[in-house]
Formats: sequence, C-alpha cells, structure tokens
Amino acid sequence: MATPTPHVIEIVSDVVCPWCFIGLRRLDLALDLVREQHPDFACVKRWRPFFLSPDTPSEGEPYMPFMIRKFGSPERLAGIFDRVRTAGALHGVDFRFDRIEMRANTLHAHRLIHWVQERADASALVERLFAGQFQRGENVGDKNVLAGIAAECGYDRDEAAAYLGSEDGTSEVLKMESESREWGVSAVPTFIVDRKTGVQGAEDPHILARTIKQALQVRN
Repeated sequence: MATPTPHVIEIVSDVVCPWCFIGLRRLDLALDLVREQHPDFACVKRWRPFFLSPDTPSEGEPYMPFMIRKFGSPERLAGIFDRVRTAGALHGVDFRFDRIEMRANTLHAHRLIHWVQERADASALVERLFAGQFQRGENVGDKNVLAGIAAECGYDRDEAAAYLGSEDGTSEVLKMESESREWGVSAVPTFIVDRKTGVQGAEDPHILARTIKQALQVRN
C-alpha cells in the first residue's frame, strides 16, 4: 500500500510575536488530538513570513520604550506581559520580556528560515529563534546573531553568514509575506492546512484539531 501524502500545515508567523510561540505549543497538542482518531496522520510544517511590525527600523530600536508607546503606559504593558506569561506557562514557555533589549526587524530572520527550509525542516531553527527572542534576549535581527543560531542548529556558520550578507532570499520572503496578506491573513499565528482550511490566532488545541480534521474530510 502506498504511503499517504503528508498533509501540509503552513504556519504564518513572526519570531517577535509571543502568541506565535504559544501557538506552536498548541499546534503540537492539536496534532496529538488528531492522531488519537487518525493514528496514521502525517504532516509537514512549512513556515511563511509575516511582519508583525513592518515599520521597524532595519537596525531595530530599543524594545521597552517602543512597547510602552504602543500600549500606552508601563502599567498596561505589564498587564499584557502578565497575560502572555500566564498563557505561556501552561505550555512550558517561560517568557523573559525583561531580557529583551532590541525591537528587531525580522526580515533577516525570515530569510534564514527560508534558507533552511529550502534544505530541511525548519522547525528546530524556528524554535531556537523564538527562544532567542523571548527567553535569551538575543537580537534576532542581527545577522551575526542569526548566523550563530544557524550554527547551533547544525548549519555551517560561514555559509549562513555569507547568505545573510547577500540579498539572496529577500525577494522571495517579501513575496510570500505579501501573498499571505492577499490570502486574508491579518493576524498571527495563522495555520493553513492543505491550502483548504485554516484558523487565525493561537487557538485552543481542540479548535486547531477540528480545523485539521476538516482538511482530512476534504481530502477523503
């Protein structure tokens, strides 16, 4: 019997979006729920770029002053951080917003994801980028930092650095980001299953599982 073609789950996200980090955990739980009913379910994850703050300067800018301006006051921002920390803790994610110094422009991070994804599954790299942003306080817009992260994930640092120092992948990333918006994506994370059904937001795993099962029904 031929092996079924894996389903494709496209994840539209940005590595500076905390709910995208939480969304990854909820997606994994949703996949477990799907496999309870469909043990043979197989999928591949494909990452699509989104610029949560497209006006971010190319060199970045100080993080906390921007966030306070965005949300209106230190007190309101503290409440938002508390809600995110609480949601993250339920999934084993320890958010350390106090360690973040720079509001990163994520173009090069998305280029690196694209570069890796052309070669292999980029899930480990994406996970490491989220950890760098939200747990280690690394500037994920810095090309040297990104080359080091690539090396940690098993890729040649010099090769990654040379790629990041070029313009390779830039037009492809910008095109994919624009395409996602044309599809109607306006919030992240957004999960698109087989280009047939999808859901926006870091939804409850049961809602994500239901969306995936809808795609199963369409294929069947």
